[in-house]
Amino acid sequence: MTAPMHIMIVAGESSGDRLGAALMRALRTEAGVALRFSGVGGAMMRAEGLETVFPAEDIAVMGFVEVVPHIPRVLDRLRRATRFAARERPDALVTIDAQVFSAMLAKRVHRAAPGTALVQYVAPTVWAWKPWRAAAAAKIYDRMLTLLPFEPPWFEREGLAADYVGHPVVERIADLPVDAADTLRRDLDIPADAPVLLVAPGSRQSEIARLMVPFGEAAALLAGRVEGLRVIVPVADAVAERVAREVADWLVPVHLLRSEGRSNDEAERRKFAAFGTADVALVASGTVALEVAAMRTPMIVGYRVPKSTEFIIRRLVRVRSFTLVNLMVGRKAVPELLQERCTGPRLADALAAVLADSADQRAAFDEAFASFGNESAPPSTRAARGVLTAIAGKARSGQRLSIGT
Repeated sequence: MTAPMHIMIVAGESSGDRLGAALMRALRTEAGVALRFSGVGGAMMRAEGLETVFPAEDIAVMGFVEVVPHIPRVLDRLRRATRFAARERPDALVTIDAQVFSAMLAKRVHRAAPGTALVQYVAPTVWAWKPWRAAAAAKIYDRMLTLLPFEPPWFEREGLAADYVGHPVVERIADLPVDAADTLRRDLDIPADAPVLLVAPGSRQSEIARLMVPFGEAAALLAGRVEGLRVIVPVADAVAERVAREVADWLVPVHLLRSEGRSNDEAERRKFAAFGTADVALVASGTVALEVAAMRTPMIVGYRVPKSTEFIIRRLVRVRSFTLVNLMVGRKAVPELLQERCTGPRLADALAAVLADSADQRAAFDEAFASFGNESAPPSTRAARGVLTAIAGKARSGQRLSIGT
């Protein structure tokens, strides 16, 4: 009997967990054979049947400085994942984002299981900093799956096959019910005419530690200017308890949007409904800013990193903005208050200004999302096809005798 096609997927953060779960669903549709999934992921990937090698939280470490205390644990998980791949010989290893860990693991699996197709899903931002990483990636991976349309040429120039699959936010909002925002307001007992501030401080412990205080101060100050303001805080499971403790000290009523007890799909719908019902948002730099933009909600981006990390970033980063919408439209449509500028009073002033006039931001959102185009298939389907193409290519090269064995 032919064994199932075995695909190992490694995702270390909540955004990667969502990508991985959608990819698993799409692979079941596209593969046409029995599948086995193993690797590293969160609740969403486990719900899709992932056989877990170790918890995703073990490698969810961000930043140059923050990673140092966790190096022994990260190296141990690298060894564990490599031994698993060497023993099980998966048809493909798909690493999602988590660029440093992904590259280190892919290098090891290349040696330990040379018949395994190596695919990176979410390209390193070589257009923003460290452009030499494109050449480095070409020496490791068999295929690169990119979220942005301008990324493939960076890797193709180095001889690495790259597919633009599209950004998952496009797929996530496509099936959102038209009355989702109204339904959420009723569930949270928020009056239909009450102004709403959405606060999204991030999904990592380090982000919560640095952003909750200035974000809470900004929310309280804005509430003093905007009568009847309500605050919604969507929260990732990994930081839910800490966020709940933090918002208890905020000087403004908060509706905490947690996902526990709900299906992944329902939790995702409620999150995007919160993005859509808000009049303005205060968000951490990252994927959430693009998700909020997808719902055409004006926002302010705030972020802080340790001074040592800032020192390194300022010398390496080649772009003038950390917000993808700004990069795509070529201007600072979304204000960014970073480092010492990320204070409660400054954030509150910026939020008030955006509330008064958001026309330029909304135009920028429309311009940015138009560049994604109207693709023939959703991003997860296109990504699944890229993975299957990589597996087939490995089989044709003679490094794997037959798919699924």
